[in-house]
Amino acid sequence: MIQIEGVCHAIAGAPILHDITTTLPKGRLTALIGPNGAGKSTLLRLIGRLEPLQRGRVTVAGHDVTTTPTDRLAQVMAILGQQTAIASRLRLSELVAFGRWPHHNGRPGPQDQALVWLALKTFALTDLADRFLDEVSGGQAQRAHIAMAWAQDTDWLLLDEPLNNLDMAHARALMGRLRGLVDQSGRSVAMVVHEINYAAAWADHVIAMKDGRVAAKGTPAEVLTEAVLSDLYDAPIRVGAHQGRPLVLHHV
Repeated sequence: MIQIEGVCHAIAGAPILHDITTTLPKGRLTALIGPNGAGKSTLLRLIGRLEPLQRGRVTVAGHDVTTTPTDRLAQVMAILGQQTAIASRLRLSELVAFGRWPHHNGRPGPQDQALVWLALKTFALTDLADRFLDEVSGGQAQRAHIAMAWAQDTDWLLLDEPLNNLDMAHARALMGRLRGLVDQSGRSVAMVVHEINYAAAWADHVIAMKDGRVAAKGTPAEVLTEAVLSDLYDAPIRVGAHQGRPLVLHHV
């Protein structure tokens, strides 16, 4: 599991996170939801050590993110942030292959090559494998970055708004792949999601954040209620049901 204890964070003196203490369960798909500025992405970046911890403690599968060597942590956790700009001109296959670096340290073997190809196939990128990143659409590039993180083959996969730039079909396909990754391999996924119906339909565990604090946590049925969501987003929100899961009618 991921354990977060007493995490506080400030940027340029402005408090962003306030004493966050929570747990992300192992072998589950966890969705972080909440309004803009709630601190979701900041929390994910701190878990993934993209930002240094200022106060508090975070452990991933028992590994303290502050003290664990980078090469060891990279074999336990893969993270994809929102900023995916790359200066080098890479083909999609080369980008995805970077996901295997923590395992082979520059000496890829047959297993690494097989996993790169499987990642390209899983995310419907085989026909684009030899294209350069600047020759594909934003959605295709986003899928390639997700494939890179997926190919890292870690127990934990952290994704910050991975549905950005994806159309409806590819967003739904991605959620299905992540659901399958959890169900079939026992791996764990934590992701920031803005469209809460994706959390409602696919997540096991939901953490709702507001103003840098955890406002609610639990199953989709426990968190995605009219009372919680209306308070979370400062707007009246209706919630129905579809196939036994919440259906959030935020558009009406």
